[in-house]
Amino acid sequence: MSDGGLSEARLARLRTALAGYVERGEVPGLVAVVQRRGHVHIEVHGTLEAGGDEPMRRDTLFRISSMTKPVVAAAAMALVEEGLLRLDDPVDGLLPELADRRVLRALDGPVEDTEPARRPITLRDLLTFRLGFGALMAPPGSYPVQRAVLDSGLYVGPPDPSKDPEPDEWLRRFATLPLLHQPGERWMYHTGADLTGILLARAAGRPLEEVLRERILDPLGMRDTAFSVPADRIGRLATSYLTDPVSGALEPYDPAAGGSWSRPPAFPSGGAGLVSCADDYLAFSRMLLGLGRHAGRRVLSRPAVELMTTDHLTPAQKAASGLVPDQFDTFGWGFGVGVTTTRTGLDGSVGSYGWDGGLGTCWTADPREELTLLLLTQASWTSPEPPPIARDFRTLAYQAIDD
Repeated sequence: MSDGGLSEARLARLRTALAGYVERGEVPGLVAVVQRRGHVHIEVHGTLEAGGDEPMRRDTLFRISSMTKPVVAAAAMALVEEGLLRLDDPVDGLLPELADRRVLRALDGPVEDTEPARRPITLRDLLTFRLGFGALMAPPGSYPVQRAVLDSGLYVGPPDPSKDPEPDEWLRRFATLPLLHQPGERWMYHTGADLTGILLARAAGRPLEEVLRERILDPLGMRDTAFSVPADRIGRLATSYLTDPVSGALEPYDPAAGGSWSRPPAFPSGGAGLVSCADDYLAFSRMLLGLGRHAGRRVLSRPAVELMTTDHLTPAQKAASGLVPDQFDTFGWGFGVGVTTTRTGLDGSVGSYGWDGGLGTCWTADPREELTLLLLTQASWTSPEPPPIARDFRTLAYQAIDD
């Protein structure tokens, strides 16, 4: 048994499995972290780009996509603690564009057929994704409002910071659309995080990246986490690939030099915009598992972390929501993180939390096991369900527990 209650022999199974994904070409490379009780096990395999010679390294930078959401939620809790924001105040004061919302009477109805919102949107709504707007998991053209979203000029597709305008213009376009459901009625993915980012910047009177850096990134030593990669670090950024959902073939999506993350974006996306590396995100996870403390420094209060990592969805909201059928049978949502409510496999103790990034990353923090799991690849997921590499990684990490 190694330090931290992890079996070296069983970690070898994990190493073999992850190496196999690289050898078969399913991912060009990866960095994986299993951290338990202070002991850190790192796996590094493959190359920065498919067919390339530059090896993957522990400090390789990845586009972490939706793993941005927990970082932004943590920064929101910091501003709540400072008294700059309140969870249940209407956001209209700082986001007047969202005042007097109209709501579709029926999702499949014309976009002009609306009724008034029964109440304003709050920060709690944004953090729990219950504002009444978000991703529609339906083929394009299924609903008239999908055409309205495209006509508004809002980008719909894989994360790409080059596609969106600056925050004020983004919000102006968003405000031309009706809500899809009444505030508080159901969970809808993603949009709440982008709106939270705009709210944080306006509340602090600073750009979002400065807000994140002052409240979360700098206190945790997350020096490589940002919305873009400077020229002197661009050689550490892995090439990004989209995975064909039928063939599994990798298609180049975003290069390092000259790519969309090689320059500061007009719109720093609170939902999917950050680049990070293994040790940076591990520091973030350790802070949460430490109930707000990291390396002897308090970043958030214990009550803030407990609130952030608690399931806030009601049974009625769960019954009406989800990215995939029955998603919320064993799962809930806190502030920017998914929360496990029922254990159904080797991985995921009840109360564990985390989230995945659609461009190829995943993160789990398990307070019961004092465990962080982090998998960083540069090959996109092909559906809301985690791919085999993520499921195998989690299972093999948990089977290595030995105490």
